[in-house]
Amino acid sequence: MREALVEANKAYTIGEVPIGAIVVKDSSIIGRGHNLRETHKDPTLHAEIIAIRKAANFLKSWRLTGCDIYVTIEPCPMCAGAIIQSRLDRLIFGALDTKSGCAGSLYNLPCDKRFNHRPEVIPGILEDECSEIIRNFFKARRKK
Repeated sequence: MREALVEANKAYTIGEVPIGAIVVKDSSIIGRGHNLRETHKDPTLHAEIIAIRKAANFLKSWRLTGCDIYVTIEPCPMCAGAIIQSRLDRLIFGALDTKSGCAGSLYNLPCDKRFNHRPEVIPGILEDECSEIIRNFFKARRKK
């Protein structure tokens, strides 16, 4: 999760909402990402999507079985769907997102038994650090 926080800090530095993600296979990081939707004016450029794309390119496969994704903030519906579709084994995240989180807060998409693939979900890892960076980001923006 510390490496996902490194990615979140990269987003913070460039004025993006500070969310970071990494994909890990066999203890090695094979995909990294941080939010870039403002920079590229692309609503799909969330940290998770970028990390998943990089991992898929690394493995040369859309199936990321045997891989885990670490995300600083609970994924939104789009990202939760991408996690399911890419067949990731585990979703590990830091802080809940009560406004758009779909891995336990508003909905629990990864645990919906109607899907043929359901990743294990592990919330609350480095929760305080993950909450703090996003809280500080929005606090600073409100002051402007």
